[in-house]
Amino acid sequence: MLGCSLWGCAPPTLSGERRGVGGLELLLLLLLSSWVWAQQPRLPTALCPALCECFEAAQTVKCINKNLTEVPPEWPPFVQDLFLTSNCIRNLSSASFLSASLSELSSLNLRGNQLSRVGAETFAGLPHLKQLDLSDNALTWLSPKALGNASSPLEELDLSNSLYNHSIVLLVAELLQMGTLLNLKRLDLSDNNLIYLPASMFSTLPNLEHLDVHNNSLVSLHNVFFGSLRRLQSFNLSSNALKTLRNDTLQQLQGLPLLALNLSLNPWVCDCHIEDLVNWLKENKQVEAKGALKCSYPQESQERSLVSINVSQLSCLLPIDDQTPLQTSYVFLGIVLALIGAIFLLVLYLNRKGIKKWMYNIRDACRDHMEGYHYRYEINTDPRLTNLNSNSDV
Repeated sequence: MLGCSLWGCAPPTLSGERRGVGGLELLLLLLLSSWVWAQQPRLPTALCPALCECFEAAQTVKCINKNLTEVPPEWPPFVQDLFLTSNCIRNLSSASFLSASLSELSSLNLRGNQLSRVGAETFAGLPHLKQLDLSDNALTWLSPKALGNASSPLEELDLSNSLYNHSIVLLVAELLQMGTLLNLKRLDLSDNNLIYLPASMFSTLPNLEHLDVHNNSLVSLHNVFFGSLRRLQSFNLSSNALKTLRNDTLQQLQGLPLLALNLSLNPWVCDCHIEDLVNWLKENKQVEAKGALKCSYPQESQERSLVSINVSQLSCLLPIDDQTPLQTSYVFLGIVLALIGAIFLLVLYLNRKGIKKWMYNIRDACRDHMEGYHYRYEINTDPRLTNLNSNSDV
């Protein structure tokens, strides 16, 4: 029946009145809801830095190509992924990421910032940081204590194209050896023109799974210890300056059961020094596309596949010296010292007259001094002059 309810039917004459009462009830309900909401504690307004874009649903803040010269001090409380890429932030210190809003930050991207120095404790205040990208910078100083002294949750570290010179690789090695990166799974050191790797650089990275050092200038892996990388799954050594790999290195790599190794685009020298590598390649399945590895020297073996070589036919035409870059440095140092010596001799020659006069003056002064001593000695040793002096004293 139209207009009826569970409690019966309303009189027809009261229908308009009932509609008016229903509208009043709705208004009162809205006012009551507004008052209750007003009494609830307000959450702090999300602070999005100027020039940045904040996405609360994605828990992401992007400050990309905004010419920032320093890290903004305040951040919204929801941020977990922070992009500070392509700015002008040159220095980072322990005060750069002190905001309490970054306590849940898990990913930090500082790619392409002209970054030069990263001080001690810079990332120590980020207890949940798992991904750190410092690529495409020009680091001259990277503190070994940049992640603090305690164990870090960091799982991915990207330092590709970020090291300004060869000397900073020692700082990177010290950072990796601190024992704070036990959770690190991915390390990228590509595009840094590295000519060597310190011996124990990876000794305290037991969970490392992916290591990328491609497009450097590595001439050898001699003395580098890989035995602790039992979980290493990929090792990219392509586009370096490797001429051969020694037997001790091959044995270490063979002892890594999960490893997939990339050795492409290296200038392999196919003489007797490569015999161990050729035999290892023929028996080992760890090397990706090993059939594509080609000889670069000598000329008669160019473009020949390493796995097709008959080791009994290899000759020792070219001695392999892993210390060639170091010897080159010593030669350069010798040339510089010789040049300095030549300049010194030239200065002496141009000032020879003045130097000669100076030496004569010193000689005459010494002669006069010695004559005075000799005269006193003669007086003291002559008994007549001694008696005369005694009587004169009396």
